[in-house]
Amino acid sequence: MSETEREDRPNNQPEAEAAVMPLMEHLRELRTRLIRAFIALAITTAGSFVFAKQVLVILIAPMGDTLPQALKPTESLGNYMKVALICGVTLAMPFIVYQIGRFVAPGLTTKEKRYLILLVPGATICFVSGVAFAYFVMLPAAIPFLQGFMADIIEQRWAIGEYLSFVTSLLFWIGVAFELPLFVYFLTKLGIIDARTLSKNRKYAVVIIAVLAAVITPTVDPVNMTLVMGPLIVLYELGVILAKIA
Repeated sequence: MSETEREDRPNNQPEAEAAVMPLMEHLRELRTRLIRAFIALAITTAGSFVFAKQVLVILIAPMGDTLPQALKPTESLGNYMKVALICGVTLAMPFIVYQIGRFVAPGLTTKEKRYLILLVPGATICFVSGVAFAYFVMLPAAIPFLQGFMADIIEQRWAIGEYLSFVTSLLFWIGVAFELPLFVYFLTKLGIIDARTLSKNRKYAVVIIAVLAAVITPTVDPVNMTLVMGPLIVLYELGVILAKIA
């Protein structure tokens, strides 16, 4: 071993240990946050079994007098548990977002941490607003269209599992879409994006929104696609305004 190598080795070894220790600490912190989030999810899901039936009644209400069918002996029980899990995730989401925020907080400045505190309740409010829009505006337009489409030759008998997957997927993605302005504002505050970039790429954003609307839209008719695309464009423009404010 050369003299240079002997001199470099003791100097490099502490640097390697300093690089390994923070990584292990981050992994332990991540494990702690995941365990807490899982415990919160288990508690909220267990509590949701009390009112899961009432939530199921609300979800199938857009079908009117038509009731969904259970095609398997255990399908009713399985979907009851599925609804309880969905309610548990919804109730635990603020706490889960909080745990994510606490995990990334050490890498943020004091000013950025203040923005993070506002992000948790703001994201919850935006998500609930999106779910309410999807339930009270989109589903009343989509369900009758689907029930009446080719009803003269096809009897519409929907399985409860397929119907719940359809409804919950729509509610979830519209709820996520309504969080767009808030996250745009937050990312602008962090300096990741800016209002000029958003305005310059508006035409590309409209194309992406059209594709997303086509994926999210439960029907193939342009009316329901417009019901999805319209709010997404408004939310994007709102995000541009908030970016300018930021």
